[in-house]
Amino acid sequence: MPLALLALAIGAFGIGTTEFVMMGLLPDVADDLHISIPSAGHLVSAYALGVVIGAPLLAALTARLSRRHVLIGLMALFVAGNALSALAPGYDSLLAARFLSGLPHGAFFGVGAVVATGMVPPERKARSVSLMFLGLTVANVAGVPVATLMGQHLGWRATFLAVSTIGVAAIASLALLLPRHHTPSAGHAPAAGLRGELAALRSLPVWLALLTTVAGFGALFAAYSYVTPMLMDSAGYAESSVTLLLALFGVGATAGNLLGGRLADHSLRRTLFGGLSSLAAVLVLFPLLMRSEWSAALAVTLLGMAAFVTGSPLQLMVMEKASAAPSLASSANQAAFNLANAGGAWIGGLSLAAGFGTTSPALAGAGLAVLGLGVAAVAAAVDHRRAPATHPARVIASHVPEPAGTLHR
Repeated sequence: MPLALLALAIGAFGIGTTEFVMMGLLPDVADDLHISIPSAGHLVSAYALGVVIGAPLLAALTARLSRRHVLIGLMALFVAGNALSALAPGYDSLLAARFLSGLPHGAFFGVGAVVATGMVPPERKARSVSLMFLGLTVANVAGVPVATLMGQHLGWRATFLAVSTIGVAAIASLALLLPRHHTPSAGHAPAAGLRGELAALRSLPVWLALLTTVAGFGALFAAYSYVTPMLMDSAGYAESSVTLLLALFGVGATAGNLLGGRLADHSLRRTLFGGLSSLAAVLVLFPLLMRSEWSAALAVTLLGMAAFVTGSPLQLMVMEKASAAPSLASSANQAAFNLANAGGAWIGGLSLAAGFGTTSPALAGAGLAVLGLGVAAVAAAVDHRRAPATHPARVIASHVPEPAGTLHR
């Protein structure tokens, strides 16, 4: 695999760290800025809003630019957003800085996935995407816990300065390792321009792939958003143990991401169906597994693995359905991921508010996973119907031996 994938993974590590670390720093930020926890929670929403808006917008605006320059520019914006977060004098300015930090997120992963697949042969495309996403999953194992501890001991501002430093390292790596004159591998198209990128979003298969992402990862976040009360109230874990268990989720996500990339290179569609089916099964078993400490730890690990098996296949599917102009569609998939985050958490919260019990969000998530399977099945049927049929008579004629003595010119 090209060493340039390491540069993309470093950028993904920084982005993954800043996305999730705020959840662990909410009490510290709230105390320092003299705001309530719910108000501090809006800092998480501001980042997600930045992702949803920035992903398609920045991908569209930079459609005609060199993808190498785009990735470096996006990381520069990321560094600026996190540095401004560290220096923010008050709540409103921090809210704006978190929105700015989220803007490059989706476009970086979207354009980065296009660059990653363009550097490898077609049979290794999914693995190249999974190696870039490796930075995101490793952030959940190491980046977020370390950054949270740093914030708790040195202050939350130190955390965002450290994340800015990761961004600077990513810029240096991208400048050093990404080819200056990148020539896509066979089967990969160059940048298509704004009109071509927008045209790709008029494709029904692209929208079906995006809806599969919303439903599939909505299933994950319906449960994961409420996994802490599940672990404490149902499994009986102490609050101090939850951070370690969330690291187990990251371990499972990392393993699932690498497995999904390898399997998808053999059969993208089967990997997607298998991942969504496994996710539905794990979520259905969640209430049972949350009855003891050891099985709850297993459940959290399996949740991460089953969910992230589908990450690379979904990203690659969107790109293939918009093969002539993949950057905008690929970035839109990251916006879909964040919509899944918000929508899944909302649906899981509805089940709790209805009084169905602490583990009920997992069952709501299972329903979303089944919905994702249904959308994926519709997408497969549409692809089958659109596939060019070979006329039987032509097939037979092409295999009829020619009479002896026939001349070929």
